[in-house]
Amino acid sequence: MPKQELSKHELAKAYPYYLANKAVYANEDLEVINKYTQQLATKVAMADAAVIDKAIEYAEKAQSAMNKLPPYKRQAILEHCVEGFKKRFNELAHSLCIEAGKPIKDAKGEVTRLIDTFKIAAEESVRINGEVTNLEIAERAKGYTGMYKRVPIGPCSFISPFNFPLNLAAHKIAPAIAAGCSFVLKPASRTPIGALIIGEILAETDLPEGAFSILPCSRDGADLFTTDERFKLLSFTGSPDVGWKLKANAGKKPVVLELGGNAACVVDEDADLEDAIERIIFGAYYQSGQSCISVQRILIHESIYDEFKSRYVEKVKALVHGDPSSEDTFIGPMISEGEAKRLEKWIDNAVKAGANSLCGGKRDGAMLTACILENVPKNCEVNAEEAFGPVSVISKFSDYDEALKRVNDSQFGLQAGIFTRDIYKAHKAWDELHVGGVVIGDVPSWRVDNMPYGGVKESGLGREGIRYAIEDMTEIRLMVLRTPQ
Repeated sequence: MPKQELSKHELAKAYPYYLANKAVYANEDLEVINKYTQQLATKVAMADAAVIDKAIEYAEKAQSAMNKLPPYKRQAILEHCVEGFKKRFNELAHSLCIEAGKPIKDAKGEVTRLIDTFKIAAEESVRINGEVTNLEIAERAKGYTGMYKRVPIGPCSFISPFNFPLNLAAHKIAPAIAAGCSFVLKPASRTPIGALIIGEILAETDLPEGAFSILPCSRDGADLFTTDERFKLLSFTGSPDVGWKLKANAGKKPVVLELGGNAACVVDEDADLEDAIERIIFGAYYQSGQSCISVQRILIHESIYDEFKSRYVEKVKALVHGDPSSEDTFIGPMISEGEAKRLEKWIDNAVKAGANSLCGGKRDGAMLTACILENVPKNCEVNAEEAFGPVSVISKFSDYDEALKRVNDSQFGLQAGIFTRDIYKAHKAWDELHVGGVVIGDVPSWRVDNMPYGGVKESGLGREGIRYAIEDMTEIRLMVLRTPQ
């Protein structure tokens, strides 16, 4: 099928999957819904188990050629993608608006990060180095020299989520190419278009045949992504319930999991209130709170609590809800009406248990107005679980050490934010918080794409961020050289 010329507000009438680097219009079985209008937006080809098996076979065969692909060629492939994304910037952003319901400002931000992620990978692709190691630690090792290099781990299995359809797929695809690994990606069924556009641009490159496949498929038909021993690594981003089950079924292969969160922010008495409020509003409500590092729990020092609360509620009430394609919209729809109903119920449960609703929490289809709750009992879902929507919970504290303990009192441990000007308190948070990252002077929702990113506890295993992902996608191979004496 010839490439379709699209306006910036359109999707193609149908999309293929990518099998062994090639577009395949096998069927139109997957319907993609416009998350704001709830109307059919486009249709996508879905892979069955036989196709997935074939993709893994291709990836295994391609790995030898990937091993031999020199770093400068890997870099050129990644740079081609960067230029392709720039040329299709508006198309990519508007596809996010449609398939994910992402407000256009957030969508443009994600495309920018997609470009950054591939740029970083292009840079890292030519500096995957080794080391000469001193082995002469005893008389018996005299004359022995060690050196190691990193080699590709082999074919990789990737499963990406709905909330960042471009950049979270990029955080798997780009380091795999940089490291020299073939891969098969399963994008989220609700938001497959971004990954398929990445596939279209990858198909223009000189990657060896079979080096990549991008296969939308049903969850029931995707067992091979986890269980097949031809894969040498599984990288999954999504819910904890699914992630830990996949790990249990993954066999001998290493597993990287980027799972859920319940991110907390501490606002100490010396914080710049105006700055803290502006950043926390961004952190709690950008892309309708559908981020695993969205600000969910806000702990505010008692001396500034009333002022913070008053100003925070006023500003959250003023947020513009509605059509994500409008530049003025800050809060768009949640990914589905079912998810909006789930969070609406959690908010109602908290209020019934004694919480105060300060604003929002009203649902219309998949739209849920930005909500603030206070005095939420500890065990309510909206306080203890991952809300993954436009709600935040505020509470006061008097003792900083106690506030840190409350941050840690969670099954999750992804990132935390601390608003303080006290360097000793900043270091104490860094030392004592059981999270993957502590952000001082900003929200836990902040991420740049070259930093090590990931969590502990129920939030996952391993780290993303291109250099750190490359470490997972490569293995150390040692050579020992004996010089006869």
